[in-house]
Amino acid sequence: MTISLCDDNANERAYIKNLVLDWASQSGALVSVREYPSAEALLFDCPERCPEILLLDIEMPGMNGVELAKKLRHESKPVQIIFITGYPDFISEGYDVEALHYLLKPVTPEKLFEVLDRAAVKISQSERKILVPFDGGEVALPLREIRYIEASRQYSVIFSSSGEYRLKVPISELETRLDGYFLRVQRSFIVNLREVLRITRTEVILRSGEAVPISRGMQGQIGKRIIELF
Repeated sequence: MTISLCDDNANERAYIKNLVLDWASQSGALVSVREYPSAEALLFDCPERCPEILLLDIEMPGMNGVELAKKLRHESKPVQIIFITGYPDFISEGYDVEALHYLLKPVTPEKLFEVLDRAAVKISQSERKILVPFDGGEVALPLREIRYIEASRQYSVIFSSSGEYRLKVPISELETRLDGYFLRVQRSFIVNLREVLRITRTEVILRSGEAVPISRGMQGQIGKRIIELF
């Protein structure tokens, strides 16, 4: 999951980042952590790199944390917002932006870990899914579980952690139902970039060990997209 830290104090960012990495190590979560020294810097990266969890300082020069949160909500960003502040006076404003929690400085590992656990559960419950046929019915498959998709004539085959699903849907139509972590790497293949372990000139190697062929010249484009996302 993507977690962003927004605080104008570099020492505070470093401290919180270390705690987040400790939490990820203990919980087994795979996280990508980004740091921003201002609300404006984070906003500049959205929507392409909006985080799933935002640890947000309130008192910052320029746009403050509450103003940033309101703007994200106005743009319908489903980020889990956790305010970090030394001033309890702002707590009432959190209701307007549906903040998950307020943490008062100095932040303790126990408090932060507890809130991150809650945020992770909310993300897992609200993550995007796609309906696929299964045993005569349909199952809601989380996009995160998909490794890659292959076109097979008029069908598309989804390869996921829970099995393979064959849909009578063109891959071009299926592509429109996916999120920004998926990339068409070749005419017949779409890859979940979360799963990419290594890129060569002719294929991407996934964490599962599977190799997916890519079009000529796609190696650089895939690497650039991964850097932008993670």
